[in-house]
Amino acid sequence: MKRWLYLIADFSYGEEKIEAALKAGIDYIQLREKNISSAEYLKRAKIIRKMTEKYPTKFIVNDRLDIAMLSDADGVHLGQSDVPVADARRILGKNKVIGATAKTVEQAVQAQEAGADYLGSGAWFFTSTKKDAVPIAEEMYRDILKAVTIPNVAVGGITAQNCEKPLSCGANGLAISAGILGAEDVAAEVKKLQKILAE
Repeated sequence: MKRWLYLIADFSYGEEKIEAALKAGIDYIQLREKNISSAEYLKRAKIIRKMTEKYPTKFIVNDRLDIAMLSDADGVHLGQSDVPVADARRILGKNKVIGATAKTVEQAVQAQEAGADYLGSGAWFFTSTKKDAVPIAEEMYRDILKAVTIPNVAVGGITAQNCEKPLSCGANGLAISAGILGAEDVAAEVKKLQKILAE
């Protein structure tokens, strides 16, 4: 199975950098915005939807089922305090992608049973985008991978320099934000990560 390069984006990096990452061939892009109005969130989601039309990249909206539906995103990523996966699946139907955050085996099993297509687990390293993120133990991550059959994307402060750790545990992909968009040359960073993922 091909390992995914999953970009977590927000507009603070600028549309040009997001476009550069899409052009370089990322597999997924998740729009994750905090502290903005619903109207602004939807506006940004529609911009990303338009940008992704030219690429095979799947577009996911973080947290907000309503924004995902209204922007015609390919799916939604749900945290533990968001709409439950089972309810989202009922509303979205079987063709949309639903991701879920899982920090424990119990959460992972629950999400898979409720109809999630993939899991995101972390935080692997300190991340400035989520200062309150609790680190995940390697052992816990391996247990989560063993407990379910759906893909798991490692998340949290991941870069090309430190991604070997989650990959050696068996991660099916890497979810990266600043590690791509914070780079001077976004395309070069994407290519570097793609090379690592293909190994």
